Amino acid sequence: MNILDEIVAQRKKDIAEKSVTLGFQIPEKRTRGITPFIPKGKKGVILEIKRASPSKGSIAPQLNAGETAKAYSNAGTSAISVLTEEHWFKGNLEDLQNACRAVDEYASAHRTTPPAILRKDFLLSAEEIEVAYRCGADAVLLIARILDTNTMISMAKKCEELGITALIELRLEEDLQKLSEVVKVVNTDFIVCGVNARDLKNFSIDLLTPAALMQEIKAIAGENARVVFESGIRTPEAARFAGSLGFSAMLLGEAAAKNPSEAGTLVSAFTESSETENAKAWNIYAQKLQTKRKTGRKTPFVKICGLTNEKDALKAASLGADFLGFIFWEKSPRKVNPTELPKIVCALKEAGLREKVRLVGVIVDTDTSDAENAYAALKNGDLDFIQLHGCAARFTKKELPHYAVVNVSGEEDIEKIDEIRQRGEPRILIDAKVGAMPGGTGERIADLLVEKVSQKTKLWLAGGITQENVSEIVARFEPELIDVASGVESEPGIKDHEKMEKLFQKLASAHF
Repeated sequence: MNILDEIVAQRKKDIAEKSVTLGFQIPEKRTRGITPFIPKGKKGVILEIKRASPSKGSIAPQLNAGETAKAYSNAGTSAISVLTEEHWFKGNLEDLQNACRAVDEYASAHRTTPPAILRKDFLLSAEEIEVAYRCGADAVLLIARILDTNTMISMAKKCEELGITALIELRLEEDLQKLSEVVKVVNTDFIVCGVNARDLKNFSIDLLTPAALMQEIKAIAGENARVVFESGIRTPEAARFAGSLGFSAMLLGEAAAKNPSEAGTLVSAFTESSETENAKAWNIYAQKLQTKRKTGRKTPFVKICGLTNEKDALKAASLGADFLGFIFWEKSPRKVNPTELPKIVCALKEAGLREKVRLVGVIVDTDTSDAENAYAALKNGDLDFIQLHGCAARFTKKELPHYAVVNVSGEEDIEKIDEIRQRGEPRILIDAKVGAMPGGTGERIADLLVEKVSQKTKLWLAGGITQENVSEIVARFEPELIDVASGVESEPGIKDHEKMEKLFQKLASAHF
């Protein structure tokens, strides 16, 4: 039984023993007005009142719901989420009522509209929505994964009847199917959709999961559907990245609960962000991930790196490579001639392959002529991403499509990955560390270290991958992307076409 199943089982037990009020005194009728939850056309942030979580344990055990709600109001938040689950999150219905009173007092004193209040819990019936309404909630969370279609419809209808909003949390394909049935019978004015970056089965976080589902949600609920990016944001940089992806709102949990006084910085980072070329590139990649899931593709994305000529680039793309890598570093034996890249791109276009691959420029420093050549190629459309090999900390052009590389040889390198992830970088490529060489060494990362990285983030793996070991590596670690350079070469910078063919054949015939 996973943690979500445990929470739901306990929920059913509590309701059977204490009723839907969970043993708390609640008002006979609602006594406050309704604040619209995430109004259309207005970007907002939902700050969370949360004392603990299954993944982090104790977060803010001494938290006072009323005082925190006032601090969040002062931070300029659009809405406040109140956890009312008592076993894993240490919340309750008193917190909900106290938060409602606090925001009303704040609004009265400052002559403004109070933030909307969301009851966040593992609700299972329309009766629990009635309880939330009477306690003052303006919105309630409905987790599609734990509700069957008919129950979710009845709960969403109850929200519409009461005039409050259903925040429907979606993640799986079957969740989207349930949403399609709900919007047939419930006015979407009373529906906001959310996608949790945290998988409630194991509490791992993927910042691209919300982006992968956003377009599908809009296809179901309408182009103007409001979609919330939920969980996984802890820094202003990460909030800015989430905001740039096009979400209507962002829900902040741990980062806000631990430091309510700093919540305003996170709010402004999200609300003041705008779409960037980096966001566009990652949204495209997220859609590729969603297509991969829907088509049942088991093999990882493949990047063939260190390309220097038309012939090799065309062969790699024709075999099915998803990414082609070109090195912009004077000291590399695989350095591409900047004048050669436009010719390669032209050849790919003529062969009808350019739109099927993402082209990556690899740099090892951010302020060299090589880096400037890569930036220029990106601007001209000859590249789609910049790969920051060991220089992510010095990279300031965050609006450009990019991802970082960390060379891994020990535990201290895994800590670097955590630091980069917290800054809102959705994917990080790991490569072997051998002396001063940044990559292309043909050496593998120790298996134990690869396993540890794969438990933290979606695995992008480079280092020593060949036709001989690719099947074993993919079966064992299930990487999302593999990066191959020296493993398919006859000499540095020159690819062996037979080796490339065998690599792709092995991937096609691998058993997962």
